[in-house]
Parts: sequence; structure tokens; C-alpha cells
Amino acid sequence: MKYRRLGKTGLTVSEICLGTMTFGSMADEPTSHAILEKAYDSGVDFFDVAEIYPVPPMEEYAGRSEEILGRFLATKRRDSVIVATKVAGPPGGWFKTPVRSGKGTLDAHNIERAVEGSLRRLGTDYLDLYQTHWPDPDLPIDETLRALERVVRAGKVRYIGCSNETAYGLGRSLVISGYEKLPRYETIQNNFSLVNRRFEDELKTVCRTESVSLLPYSPLAGGVLSGKYQGGKWPEGARFSMYRHGGKRGETMTRRFVNEKTLATVERVAKLAAECDMSLSTFAIAWTLTRDFVGSTIVGATRLEQLDELLRASAVKIPDAALAACDEITREILYPMG
Repeated sequence: MKYRRLGKTGLTVSEICLGTMTFGSMADEPTSHAILEKAYDSGVDFFDVAEIYPVPPMEEYAGRSEEILGRFLATKRRDSVIVATKVAGPPGGWFKTPVRSGKGTLDAHNIERAVEGSLRRLGTDYLDLYQTHWPDPDLPIDETLRALERVVRAGKVRYIGCSNETAYGLGRSLVISGYEKLPRYETIQNNFSLVNRRFEDELKTVCRTESVSLLPYSPLAGGVLSGKYQGGKWPEGARFSMYRHGGKRGETMTRRFVNEKTLATVERVAKLAAECDMSLSTFAIAWTLTRDFVGSTIVGATRLEQLDELLRASAVKIPDAALAACDEITREILYPMG
């Protein structure tokens, strides 16, 4: 396992981060702990969670993933792991829409309550990285940053980051942090993969210029880049097999991830992976690690046997010719996820 520094922080983390959003739903607690143990024993010291997990979203189960991770953390030396979690805002709005507007979701009251809840469920007295799960476009960014400053000064949070943010939002927050002497977002967690390279349009420039690290989520595009949906297959228990019958939002997400263009991209990338003697999943994750603005790529597993090829991505090198071929695929099949 290789390690990288996040942003301008003092945190050096494994370049593979284990995401936990299915712990407590698609993976029960014994399975989740087995996955956590194997990742830890393989050199993974970076774990990502959120107050609203697990996913698929079940309001009555919100926080369960943090609790499962917390019971695992209790068996380790606290300073041997880096824990990242996220604030989504006040309960009640979490499961209605992914974009919170005008709710004051990231104000001081909600952030302080959320931090206390996460600390309690995780069984720790501090969080290494605390991230805003979604931006709140109707709340001034400086109000959110001042709220985050309070939990940093209190010693409850070491560093802060954002998620699902735009180039404008990240750039503006960094300007405000600089002028107002406030903590700055050191990381950004956005969707990024071989079928969704939009981050490279603008956000990568902000990250490179300002030394902010991307933490890519969905590097396998929800499993699409594992090849499981090729040939019209809808595997039982797979995310989009469930989502496509999960109402309007689930159907929309499924169409975005599983469509003619994404499947065509996967078909061509699979051939490159085979030529490099790698599994498709290993190749797709290793590709994200070739980006110099990436700090750690977030992977997830619901079964123990899935981990091997995910973790292997840290040990392989994709030849330059294969990387160039990936770029050619992107040029020919532009924006597969729309």
C-alpha cells in the first residue's frame, strides 16, 4: 500500500480509502467488520463514512454505518487510523432531495449537533476529516466556514473538506478562508471515474493550483466499471438492479450510470485492462490513482472477496500507452454519464 498527503494537512493516508456507506444495509455488521479488518491488515488506514449512511437510504437506520465503524475503531489504536465523516444537516431533509436549499443545513447549530452525534456513534473524541456532504447554495459560505472553525478550535475536528461541490463553490470558499483566516477545505469528495471525468474540466485546476486533494467516490461508477451490467445483465442485489425499480430518483440515477455510452466505454476499457493483465475493477481504480490531484480513492465492498482486486490497484502501474488509449476513449465517447 502506498500513502499520500491530503491537501496542505499533516495527514498522510493510504491511497486507497475504504468507504462504508453499505455497512448496515447491503453488508451486515459481521461482514462489515471482516471487510474492515482485511483492509486494515492490508495497509488501509483511511476510512470514510457519513452521518446519513447506510445507503440505500433508510431514514430509521441513519447513523448505523458510523456505529459499525465505531465498534471496529474500538479494537484499534485511535492514532493508527484516519477517520472521515460528513455532515448532511438537520434530520428530516436528508431523504427528500440531495440538494438542500434555504434550510440552513450547514449553520453552526446543525454542524455542532452533527459533530456531537458522529463522535458519539464513532466512539471517539475527535474526527480527522469533517466534510460537508452537499453545499447549501442559499447559506453564505462564510457562515458554514465559521461554524466549522468552532469545532476545529474545540479540538473535535482536525481538518475540513467538502463533497459534491462545484469549481465556483470550492474556489470561493478558499478565497473566503484566506481573507477571513478561517480553516479551508483541504479535500473535495466528488464522483470521478473513467465514465465520469467531468472533474477534469475545471475542478482539477482548482485542486492543482490550491493544493486541495480529490477523494474520488464511485471510481467503479456504482459497479458499472466492474462489468457486471454488460450485455443487458441486471445482477440480483446489485445497486442499480434495485434502484431502477426505486421510484423516479432511482430510475434517473440508473439511466445516468447504466446507459449505451457508459456500457460502450466499459467494453473498450475492459479490453485495455485485459491487455494489461488486470481485472477491470483493478484497472479502473488504478487509473484514478494516476491523477496527480487525487489524494485517496474511495472504494467499497459488500463481500470480503471483493477486496482483493480493489486493493491491488495500489500495487500496479498502468502503461502510458493504455493511459493514452483511455483518453482516446473519452474523446470518442464524451460524457458517458451525461
